[in-house]
Amino acid sequence: MASSIKVVLRKKRNKQGLFPIAVRIIKERKTTFYYTGHYLESKHWNEDERKVKKSHPNSARLNNLIAKKIAEANKTLLDLQANDNVISSLQIKQEISNPIGKKSFNELAEMYLQDLEKNDKLSRLSSDKPRVNHFIKFTKFDHILFTQITESLLRRFMAHLKTERKVSERSIINNLIVIRTIYNKAIKLGIVEQKLYPFGSDKIRIKFPETEKVGLSIEEVRLLENVKNLTEQQEHARNIWLFSFYFAGMRIADVLKIRWNDIYDGRLHYRMNKNAKFLSLKLPEKALPILKTYEKEKEDGFIFPDMKKANLDSSKDILAKTKTANRKINKYLTEIADKLELNKKLTMHIARHTFGNISGDKIPIQMLQKLYRHSSITTTINYQSNFTYKDEDEALDTVINF
Repeated sequence: MASSIKVVLRKKRNKQGLFPIAVRIIKERKTTFYYTGHYLESKHWNEDERKVKKSHPNSARLNNLIAKKIAEANKTLLDLQANDNVISSLQIKQEISNPIGKKSFNELAEMYLQDLEKNDKLSRLSSDKPRVNHFIKFTKFDHILFTQITESLLRRFMAHLKTERKVSERSIINNLIVIRTIYNKAIKLGIVEQKLYPFGSDKIRIKFPETEKVGLSIEEVRLLENVKNLTEQQEHARNIWLFSFYFAGMRIADVLKIRWNDIYDGRLHYRMNKNAKFLSLKLPEKALPILKTYEKEKEDGFIFPDMKKANLDSSKDILAKTKTANRKINKYLTEIADKLELNKKLTMHIARHTFGNISGDKIPIQMLQKLYRHSSITTTINYQSNFTYKDEDEALDTVINF
C-alpha cells in the first residue's frame, strides 16, 4: 500500500482551546502523527488547501514551516525505502523527529549497546558498557558530537586512563576500540565525514601491546595434580583447572556448562560459548578420576555444580553465575599456588596458556588451530609464538657455542 503524508489540524484542543498542527503519516493502514509544536484556532485553518489562512498574523511563516515539514517527511520516506523495503509509519516519524544524521556519540553508543544485548552478546556488553561510560564521563559533554571526537581529545582520554584510572596499555586499547567501532558506524550512517576520522597510522593508531603469556611447566602441573590436604573449595578449583587443561585449555564458561549427556562414545562433545564452534574430543584418562568425583551430581545435569542455581532461560543470569564462579575459583587457585610456592600466577586462563606452553612446537600448528578452535591459523601462530623458543634457542647456541 502507498504511503500518505499530509499536514492536518488535529481535533484535540489544548488548555488554551487551540488545535495542534501535525504531519499525518499513513503506512500499511497504520497512522502516526508528528506534531509541529504549533497551535491554531480552527477558523485560521484552510482544510481544503491544508494551510494556514491569511487571516492569521503569522500565516506566511507557519505555511513555510508546514512546507518544510512535509518536504522533510517525504525525503525521509524515500531515504528509508532506499535502504529498507519494510518500514512503518512509526519509523518514518522517529526518523523525522530524531534523524540519524543528527545523532550524537551518546545516542549511537546506546544503540550499539542495545544491539549487543539483543544479539545476546552479554559478555561483550558487560565489558563495553563501562568503556563507553568512561569516555562520556571524561568528556563532560551531555551530548558528544562526532566532530568533537578529535585526535587531541582521544590522546587526552588515553592519558586520563593511564594516569587517573591506572589501567594497563591493553585496557586503553580496548577502550579506544569501542570508540572506533561506534565512530565507524557513524561514518557508515552518514553522520560524520570520513575525512574527520581520528584513527589511522598517522593519527590514533590502535595496536595491541605485546604481552607475555606464561603457562605452567610439566613439573608444576604435576605438583598441582598431586597436591594433598586441600580444602573442599580448593580441590574443586583444582579439578576444574585440570579439566580445562586436559581439554586444550577449555574456557571457564564452557567448562561450567558441560553436561553429563555431552559425554558419550568415550568423547566430550560441546559447542564453544565464544564463537559457537562445535568440538569433539577424546576423554583423556586423566580426566576420568575428576568425572568420578562429581558422579553424584548427575541428576542435576551439569558435571560441575557451579551452574546448578542458574536460570538457564536467562543469558544474563548465566553470565553472572559464570563470573561469580570464576572469581571464586581463581581465589582458591591463588591459595593453592601459595601452598605449592609457585612463582607464577595461577588462574583459570592460565590453563590455556599452560597447554600452549607444554605443547610448544610438538604439535602441528594446524592441529593446534583445531584444538583451540581459532577461525584463522594466523591467530594460532601468534598465540603459540608465546611458547615456542626452539628456533631462537638454536640460533643463539649457533653463535655463542664456539
